Amino acid sequence: MHVLKQKASNKKQYILFAVMMLMIATFSFGCGKKEEVKPTKVVAGVDDLEGANIGVQLGTTGDIYATDYEKAGTAKLSRFNKGADAVQALKQNKVDCVIIDEQPAKAFVDKNAELSILEEEFAVEEYAICIAKENTKLKNEINMALGELQSEGVIADIIKNYIGDDTKGKTPYVSPEDVDRSNGTLTMATNVGFPPYEYFENGEPTGIDVDMAQAIADKLGMELVITDMEFDAIIMAVQSGKADIGVAGMTVTEDRLKNIDFTDSYTTAKQVIIVKNKENVEQRSFKDRLYDSFVKDNRWQYIVKGLGNTILITVFAGLIGIVLGFLIAIIRVANDRSGEKTIVLAFANTVAKIYLTVFRGTPVLAQLMIMYYVVFGAMKINPVIAAILAFGLNSGAYVAEAIRSGIIGIEIGQFEAGRSLGFSYGRTMIHIILPQGIKNSLPAMCNEFISLLKESSIVGYVGLVDVMKGADIIRSNTYEALIPLVTVALVYLVIVMLMTSGVNRLERRLKKDAR
Repeated sequence: MHVLKQKASNKKQYILFAVMMLMIATFSFGCGKKEEVKPTKVVAGVDDLEGANIGVQLGTTGDIYATDYEKAGTAKLSRFNKGADAVQALKQNKVDCVIIDEQPAKAFVDKNAELSILEEEFAVEEYAICIAKENTKLKNEINMALGELQSEGVIADIIKNYIGDDTKGKTPYVSPEDVDRSNGTLTMATNVGFPPYEYFENGEPTGIDVDMAQAIADKLGMELVITDMEFDAIIMAVQSGKADIGVAGMTVTEDRLKNIDFTDSYTTAKQVIIVKNKENVEQRSFKDRLYDSFVKDNRWQYIVKGLGNTILITVFAGLIGIVLGFLIAIIRVANDRSGEKTIVLAFANTVAKIYLTVFRGTPVLAQLMIMYYVVFGAMKINPVIAAILAFGLNSGAYVAEAIRSGIIGIEIGQFEAGRSLGFSYGRTMIHIILPQGIKNSLPAMCNEFISLLKESSIVGYVGLVDVMKGADIIRSNTYEALIPLVTVALVYLVIVMLMTSGVNRLERRLKKDAR
């Protein structure tokens, strides 16, 4: 009977999965045919920004300048982690315009026929390399290298290679073959989704900023290492020593100078306004969109690489969570039931309570960033290790409570019966209580590991590529939102179904052994 029920349950899961796939496919084919909601405000110039919903990339100068409208209460700001996300929102009429740097704006408009750039510029600015305030020596060396590269015309050639119809692709930067790189590494923090300054091509970061940083590293006799992260995390990475420099089309502002230093400027740029000027643009076929998302430039590799990091972090963080959670649960239960109130046990229980309060009461994103940027501040630790530790500690708090609830859910009579038979507290726990407690805890622990898997999608803040970050990279290159995001959802769904199936098998086996 139990086997029949289990088969019926599995059959329901497969049917549900098939229905979801059908719904996704139907939506994918039909999503471009729906009537669009028109924007609430037509923006034809800077004066029209009042009363508009303005899209900006979080932490950029576009965000800083547009904040004045928000503070005055004359406009609404919608902040996005990536410029591509802001542009996607504009295409779907979720915002009225997007304020962004001129060259990335041109790249967005080139690939989206329904968008255009207003002739009136929003602001003029200069880009520079951000560097820690105390790192004066490196700042002076970079300024000297920049001066040489500008006088030699190298910076101008790098810019021409990416900007200009007549010069694009004709003046690529090539590192000299005889460079002595014995002076160590130069770690560059950037946000690779800002063409033509930094973007992915054939799986590798490229662009004006990347070539310029490579030229500087060549001048300094150093090996360039590039770390991709969210734009608003770059300054923190440089401040904490996780990166030597931040290069991401970054403008010098008074607020930024309070926390970080800058080198000399290497180029001048503009902030412009992107608007939507066409409602009925011919939709590309699903086949073409699928090709651009995964086949072109082997973009499927971003998902595969990200999946490897996701599984690695989930597995090892889960193991830490199980071990730590088990120990914490034993300490809590021992304090309540052992009857031996020792100073050591009371202290351990107090520490356990503080640990549970802190890690269950604070966001896992804050824990991850504190672990990477504060706990391992000046240490050049692999971000995978920091992520595993942060998620492991967070998971341990929830696993501890799951196991403790499973133990205290067992009637106290069984514990007392064991003690009356002459078993010590330890033997009673090992032979009678714990086997039942762990079995009772399995559903809650399964839910925790499912949550752990999904929570790992925030590791992009410390420069790691997981499944979600892989989809973000694809979206930044293709401006296609649906296909990469649905793919990521399916990847997570399949993994969760496999995990659930594994736990169900373990539960059945434990029940069988109990008979």
